[in-house]
Amino acid sequence: MAKASDTLWDLAIAEVEKREKADNDGKRAEVCERSVLFMGNKNGGKTTIILRCLKREEIPKPTLALEYTFGRRARRPDTPKDVAHFWELGGGTSLMELIRIPITSNSIRTFAVVLVLDLSKPNELWTTMEKLLQVTRNHVNKILAKLEKTNPEAATEIKQRMRNNLQRDHPDYELVDPFPIPLVIIGSKYDIFHFTSKSEALLLKAHALINHLAFGYDKSKSISVDHSKPLFIPAGMDSLSHIGPPPASDSDIAKVCANTPLELWKKVFEKTFPPKSSSDLQDTRDPAQDLQYAEHEVDVMRAQKKQELEQYKRNASKSWKEMDFDSD
Repeated sequence: MAKASDTLWDLAIAEVEKREKADNDGKRAEVCERSVLFMGNKNGGKTTIILRCLKREEIPKPTLALEYTFGRRARRPDTPKDVAHFWELGGGTSLMELIRIPITSNSIRTFAVVLVLDLSKPNELWTTMEKLLQVTRNHVNKILAKLEKTNPEAATEIKQRMRNNLQRDHPDYELVDPFPIPLVIIGSKYDIFHFTSKSEALLLKAHALINHLAFGYDKSKSISVDHSKPLFIPAGMDSLSHIGPPPASDSDIAKVCANTPLELWKKVFEKTFPPKSSSDLQDTRDPAQDLQYAEHEVDVMRAQKKQELEQYKRNASKSWKEMDFDSD
């Protein structure tokens, strides 16, 4: 703070020192990079969530396979902007193997997954969740197994960080196998059930949650476990005893053969909402016919090559028919 006795020269020196300190602080501040992979039902609202988090006023387009974008935010004024890598897996469960591209040994320490499940499609919900999470878990575990050999400290840190979400005195501590990296599950299209416009409060909660994963912002401390309202439950803040048994009669539950509470819930859920077969969940669209990817020069060349291929097949077929094979 300037004093009345300070000369103009004193004030100038103080200003220079202040600016130099700010510059040095900026140089010392490292740029953090985090990655978030969005996956879930086809047309479930993944792109909309990403665009809103990045504050982009764009019309969402269907995701073809695996798409990438990024965002930059500064944690404080006069500091470098952190970078968040946003990946989106399209096609529901049909392109699951593509998760190997963004989830690598280099990105695993700062990687998170957001699973978006379309609540308006209950017959696809459990199958989609189960398949995507299992493939992701298997892939991450393979990376951690390799990391244990090359960098055991990092592998231990990642595992311990996820275990710390559940206190040792939690009643389900021995029953829960934590997902190996940060995971958020969002039930989209909740507004359909209330026949009202989209809840701004829900969108803000989702926005804050994604900002925590992508840019390291503080976690939201709110929690909502009332099943008649939108649920918002941070990791480790619920329990199987609080959730209770699935909505079925005691006699029906007694007939279900299940080894774990999750398996019991799954069987009761699928009895109410019979799951679609795997073939029904596959994305059979031909990307080449999608108008949003149209390119005149490429499409003309492709049509020409297709005609040439058809002509080649006709000529080849004709040649085979005219060949005289010696039976001896």
